[in-house]
Amino acid sequence: MLTSPYSRPEFDPYGDSSGMPDNAGDWPAPIARSPLDATLSLPGSKSLTNRELVLSALADAPTLLHAPLHSRDSHLMVEALTNLGVSITEQEGDGQFGPDWLVTPGELTGSTTIDCGLAGTVMRFMPPVAALALGPTTFDGDAAARRRPMSTTVSSLRALGVDVADEGRGALPFTVHGTGTVSGGELTIDASSSSQFVSGLLLAAARFERGLDLRHSGERLPSLPHIDMTLEVLRARGVAVTNPEVGRWRVEPGPIAGGTVDIEPDLSNAAPFLIAAIVAGGSVTITGWPAHTTQVGNDLLELLPQFGARVEREGSRVTVSGGERIHGVTLDLTTGGELAPNLVALAALADSPSTITGIGHIRHHETDRLAALAAEINKLGGNVTELPDGLHIEPATLHGGQWLSYQDHRMATSGAIIGLAVSGVDIENVGCTSKTLPEFTTLWHTMLEPEAS
Repeated sequence: MLTSPYSRPEFDPYGDSSGMPDNAGDWPAPIARSPLDATLSLPGSKSLTNRELVLSALADAPTLLHAPLHSRDSHLMVEALTNLGVSITEQEGDGQFGPDWLVTPGELTGSTTIDCGLAGTVMRFMPPVAALALGPTTFDGDAAARRRPMSTTVSSLRALGVDVADEGRGALPFTVHGTGTVSGGELTIDASSSSQFVSGLLLAAARFERGLDLRHSGERLPSLPHIDMTLEVLRARGVAVTNPEVGRWRVEPGPIAGGTVDIEPDLSNAAPFLIAAIVAGGSVTITGWPAHTTQVGNDLLELLPQFGARVEREGSRVTVSGGERIHGVTLDLTTGGELAPNLVALAALADSPSTITGIGHIRHHETDRLAALAAEINKLGGNVTELPDGLHIEPATLHGGQWLSYQDHRMATSGAIIGLAVSGVDIENVGCTSKTLPEFTTLWHTMLEPEAS
């Protein structure tokens, strides 16, 4: 079994972790004292790592995952799968952020408990897998995880004939009573609050006896690129999956191939570093940018110029350079909600108003991100108004103070962005960035002082 600072019993997801002493307590966000000139490499994508872990566990042969993300979310997924009987071992690789993983599938056995932490991918992707295991599997997580919507997962599994006991909560904790098989077939769900409900079902559907014909019935489906990512990784494994119309997906029953899978760098985690060049001036280059990707972070190449940045791409290197001023924007981020916190932080430093909409669903992420962003920016002298589906940001002179993270990695990195331009910003529990980027503070200092690092 793998061990890591994120899976040790003493790891505290709310901060003051003995596993992450450099991130304990408030972290004084460093101010940028000169234009930037930095080149950085980033660890693997969380979204891809956890999708590939699930598919590897359900495959008909072993899979070597090259350059996977090593973070709290990915280690929670590893623990969840190993608890169900999957073998995952470390293999020496050439990545700078940790070893490769060899995933060897086996017979899935329940009679276990899965800790979801605050990982949406674990709490939404693993219940359909647990339904394929023999025996009961109980799901629980951090206190904040119990507030995240899960009724769609519970109701969808019940509609497929799976016994799920949740005492009417529609939230964690609940128990999936797996029988080793799921019949599959036609299913209609409302995934308005998260595309993860769709992806979780699609990832396991090839192992259902009749596959899955899935329809979405809600008015809006957020984060469509994440569903496109799921379809692409399924097809790469030889799964027959189609998208015959908007809001409908068909997965045919059949084998899932093993092999070797290279994990792309996390492009959403590139956001705070590329945005830093706009705030501080100068330029930041991210290496290893894929030529083709379904990651929503790729949208940064089109979004950041609207704030006044210059974006250049040369092969696998993307460079963002700051302009003379930061401009306000009007954006619909329906497809890219995970980018919203960092972009809102940038908008708070702009010279004109911004309105960012299409992000009502991020109220149901690690925290209510709309309320949290408005509260923290306004606490520092900002002028942010909550909208039903987004935020309106007026220019204001900001001052220092404590920035609360709400145990949310993207809230923490958003505070760091503001701290580049505003002295005296102290990030509470920056250690929560271990969820997807444990190296955040080290990379942030490297970006600001490359020679010292």
